[in-house]
Amino acid sequence: MRLALALCVLAVAFPGLAQARVVGPEEAGFAECNGFFLAQTPPEGLPGPPSHVKICQKYKGEPRFATLYSTPDKIPLYSAFQYTEAAPSGEEIWLVEPQIDDPKNGLENMMPETEIAGSVENLGENQALMADYVDSGHEKQQLNPASLHKGDHQAATYTLTNTIPVPSDVRETWDWEINNLISRALAPHCEKRKDLYLISGAVPSSTKVKDKVSVPESLWLAACCDDGAKAWSMAFLKQVASGSRLKELPLEELEKQLPGGTQLFKDHCSQDRNNPKVQEEVKQSAKEIEAEEPQAKKTSSSSQQTAEKTEGKQESSGFLSKLCGFFIMPIIKLLQYIFSFVCQLVQLIASIICQAIQNLLQAVCTFLSGICGVLMSVFVNLVQAILCILNGIASNIYNVLMLIYRLLSLPLNLLVDIICFPFYTLGAIPKVLHDIASGFGGMFLLIIDAITNFFKGLSYIASSLLGRCLPKMSSEP
Repeated sequence: MRLALALCVLAVAFPGLAQARVVGPEEAGFAECNGFFLAQTPPEGLPGPPSHVKICQKYKGEPRFATLYSTPDKIPLYSAFQYTEAAPSGEEIWLVEPQIDDPKNGLENMMPETEIAGSVENLGENQALMADYVDSGHEKQQLNPASLHKGDHQAATYTLTNTIPVPSDVRETWDWEINNLISRALAPHCEKRKDLYLISGAVPSSTKVKDKVSVPESLWLAACCDDGAKAWSMAFLKQVASGSRLKELPLEELEKQLPGGTQLFKDHCSQDRNNPKVQEEVKQSAKEIEAEEPQAKKTSSSSQQTAEKTEGKQESSGFLSKLCGFFIMPIIKLLQYIFSFVCQLVQLIASIICQAIQNLLQAVCTFLSGICGVLMSVFVNLVQAILCILNGIASNIYNVLMLIYRLLSLPLNLLVDIICFPFYTLGAIPKVLHDIASGFGGMFLLIIDAITNFFKGLSYIASSLLGRCLPKMSSEP
């Protein structure tokens, strides 16, 4: 009873502890989980909503990985994540996503199935539940393995939206293979872990567990390291039915084998910056791991025992959990609403106080700026007045100096003119006499020319008269 009550209280007190937001079809990519994809670009070519749900897997308010979940197959098609640090698996607390089955239930966080059994409508219609794995002959396998992470990153992987059903022998080898490939072959050849993008996926088959959950026909892993200067990619494929080992193959070959002409990474993992040397080194490291024998049976056995213990605890508390679901959950939801109302009220009061403080600060700033403006204008006007006074004084001094200069320069010019006058006069006499002589000479010449012309005219008249008279006289005898 204490365990059930504790879980219920935790669900109310810490609603943001384990979150998985179902991303709406109108939102681009996986919203705040786009950072787990190269260039924030999710794989292209795979079917989208409504048959597939995009989930941003969060824990304690932080994005941890992204999942594309197939509601018809009840398994994830892929989970995109980044390698943090390998660590032993801790306690397994498996969670389900209420929004997939009942989007209007108001529960925005992942929760244990037993706690929401009575409050979520159609629970299990679009996703797998714990009961689907019990006595199914298959085990739960995470696409984003918990063993590749630690702390909060590891706790976030224990969700059934990140889980597929596989045979026990596949689980034994898959965990060992994917852990060693990533930690020993892929991560060491990528200088910064944030530049290593990993996508682990499953291809659904027609075989279903309990006629509900699809058993994958193959599992795959794709890796892309791109630091902005150089890049390399690697892919691996594992056939579930044959129980074969995880085999290395080129990224383009894996994309061809996936449905819909899938492109897992943008530009096929920046193919134009591909570094063949590093890619060959990664390939050799992967081949060395493929040649080794898996050593996961003991670990698998211990993890299976842990899972059995967890399931045993869940079965032993089944009655209490149902009691919590049917009787205590309404009280919890009421407390949630009260808590939400109080939070909104506190936010409203805080916003009013912040707005008042902001208005007060704005008024003070306006007052201070006004005073500063007035003081500055007074100072500017004072400086302008001083400059005008100095300019007037300088102008007066200049005018006085110019007047003194003109008074002193006037007698000197006059004296020079008086002294130079006789010389100007004497120098002008020859020219005047020359002009007078030229005038008289010209007049004398004009008189002579007039007299000469007068006599020429008389002679012309006389000659004309004589010319007319003489012929007549000669003709009369």
